[in-house]
Amino acid sequence: MSLKIAFAASRGPLARSARTALVARYGDVPESEADVIVALGGDGFMLATLHRTQSLGAPVYGMNRGTVGFLMNAYHEDGLIDRLGRAEEALVNPLAMTATRADGKEHRALAINEVSLLRQGPQAAKLRIHVDGKMRMEELVCDGALLSTPAGSTAYNYSAHGPILPIGSDVLALTAIAPFRPRRWRGALLPKRAHVTFEVLEHEKRPVMADADSRSVRNVVRVEIHSDPTVTHRILFDPGHGLEERLISEQFL
Repeated sequence: MSLKIAFAASRGPLARSARTALVARYGDVPESEADVIVALGGDGFMLATLHRTQSLGAPVYGMNRGTVGFLMNAYHEDGLIDRLGRAEEALVNPLAMTATRADGKEHRALAINEVSLLRQGPQAAKLRIHVDGKMRMEELVCDGALLSTPAGSTAYNYSAHGPILPIGSDVLALTAIAPFRPRRWRGALLPKRAHVTFEVLEHEKRPVMADADSRSVRNVVRVEIHSDPTVTHRILFDPGHGLEERLISEQFL
C-alpha cells in the first residue's frame, strides 16, 4: 500500500516551485485523506500547518523552503518516501490561551511555541503574575513577558534570554522581556501542569497585546495560560535531527 501524501506550501516562490515538483513526482491527496502532510516553507508556515490540521491526526513533516527552519527538515526531492518511513516523531502539547480584552470580550487560541504579552505603546507594561491562583509577582515592569513550551524555547524565549528546555521535560519557561523592575528577574521554570495568569495593571495608560503563535489580541487586561493535554501535535524529523538533538545543539552554537 502506497503512502498517501498531502503537500502544503507557503506563498513563497521557493515553496510553490517545490510543491509543484514534489506533486509531480509523488502525487498528492487532500489533507483529510493523507497518511502524512508535508509542509514546505519556514517555521511560521509549519506552525500554521500544525494548527490548521490538528484535528486530522496525520503527522506533519516539514521541509525548509523558508529561512531558519528550526522545525523543518532539509529540502531534497529524492528519497522522500524512504525519509518519511524512517522519520522520528515528536509529540507536542500546545498552550491554551484565554485573553480578556478591556471591553470584556474573550479570545481563545492555542500556541505551540509561546504565548507572549507585549506593550502596545511607548510606556513599559505593568504585569501582575499568578501561578495556580497564587500571586507570585505583584508588579513586573517590562516590555513584556512570555510563557514557552519546550518546543518553542529556542525561539522568542531564547532571544529574551530564557532557558532552552529539553523536549521531553514537563516544564514551561516563564520569561521576562526587557524587565525594568525587578531589574534582575529573568523568569521562572514552572511545572507543565501550571496555570499562569497575567493581570495588566494601568491598562488604559499602558496598553498590552497578547500573542499566541502570531495570532494577536490587543488591549488585554487579563491573560490565562495552561498546557492543553487534549491536543497533541505530531511532528516528524529525519533520524538524528529531531527536536531533542536540535535543542541540545542550539546550546553549543
